[in-house]
Amino acid sequence: MALSQRKLILGAEFHQSGDHEGGWRMPSAQPWRGTDLSYYQSLSRLAERGKMDFVFFADFLAYTPRIRQSIRWELEPLTLLAGVAAVTERIGLVATGSTLYTEPYNLARSFATLDHLSGGRAAWNIVTTGETATAGDFGHAQVVPHDQRYAHAHEYTALIRELWDSWDDAALVPDRDHGRYADPARVRPLDYDSGRHRVAGALNLPRPPQGHPVLVQAGSSEDGRNFAAAHAEMVFTAQPTLDYGQAFYQDMQRRVALAGRSPGSLKVVPGLLTVIGSTDEEARRLRNQLDDLLVPSVYANLLGSFGIDLSRFDLDDPVPENLGSVAGFEGIKSRLAIIEHLVRHWGDKPTIRQLIRRLAGSRGHFAVTGTPGKIAASMQTWFEQGAADGFIIKYSHLPGGIREFVDEVVPLLQRAGIYRNDYEGTTLREHLGLARPDRAQARERQVA
Repeated sequence: MALSQRKLILGAEFHQSGDHEGGWRMPSAQPWRGTDLSYYQSLSRLAERGKMDFVFFADFLAYTPRIRQSIRWELEPLTLLAGVAAVTERIGLVATGSTLYTEPYNLARSFATLDHLSGGRAAWNIVTTGETATAGDFGHAQVVPHDQRYAHAHEYTALIRELWDSWDDAALVPDRDHGRYADPARVRPLDYDSGRHRVAGALNLPRPPQGHPVLVQAGSSEDGRNFAAAHAEMVFTAQPTLDYGQAFYQDMQRRVALAGRSPGSLKVVPGLLTVIGSTDEEARRLRNQLDDLLVPSVYANLLGSFGIDLSRFDLDDPVPENLGSVAGFEGIKSRLAIIEHLVRHWGDKPTIRQLIRRLAGSRGHFAVTGTPGKIAASMQTWFEQGAADGFIIKYSHLPGGIREFVDEVVPLLQRAGIYRNDYEGTTLREHLGLARPDRAQARERQVA
């Protein structure tokens, strides 16, 4: 796509009351609506009014005691997005699905169903799930090691694609006059057995409208980057600074080329936390208000999910030199690396309290606190200087954050000529400029 035609990709991530850990305590928050379908439908319609490419719902599979001080649970995202699909027309629908804790046949069928019901708007956010609590809940004695999770994910993802491709696009030939509905010769049973996975037949519903729901990956470790280069069409990533984002973007383009894929076949979409005010000072006051709503002694435990144990220290002690071993950590390796990067480039050494306040909203993602103009300008810089193809917007609080972004930031991006004025296609692949997979090529592909 020519530079003049390239348009910014925008997604909206919705946690119940926003991405900041203190957002649920804001006066305008509605934390009691966490199980209310109409709440998520209204947020998604706002995003669609802003012509955003997709809404994204993460998924966390285990209970956490952190619910004492924060909203730390999620609705099952595929069920939720079926309800969102019913009240929207164009916006894409991205749901997280685990390669470890869902049978391939079930996952392939569920995402194909969402793609059919939405007219081609579904995407699968592929995660390998490294949380200790989740492992225990699903009968594992311990977390599956990081490299093994990704080796498993390569096979799993290839198998999902084979299931989606088990029906030819022309398998349905409804002919009422002759009583012929479909052509079984155009449906291919997999007859697959690797010892780890066994799938005998074909998927039990036609090929999805997009061929494949869009494949999305979230993870920036070495294994995660190699996986994205091999399989993903869009990668969600946490990149705290422009130079960090540029380095990641260039590295992913290199890996995609080494994988034999064409330029532009993988879209890089970092997260962006927005705290919006009519002036920079008003935005800073809002961010301070959010940070002041934290319970720091509790949120110090947040760092534990990244393999960082600071329980021996006081909140106002400096962050210690050694936060942990990325190589030895079996959880989200890339996030631990980003936190270390933030501390190294902080300037004066931060205290543990300062680090917690920094991570409470963005968790290592790029964050901008300021006016709509400042936020739009920062996004344009990243887009035009090779750090991003777009962003997944993480709102400091909801429902106000999405409304302010759509009404005040989106028009500035449109005026700059880098963002659409209206949808041109109907499927998520069309929004993102991604080709529809050709099933003819799938006949030659083997599951890894």
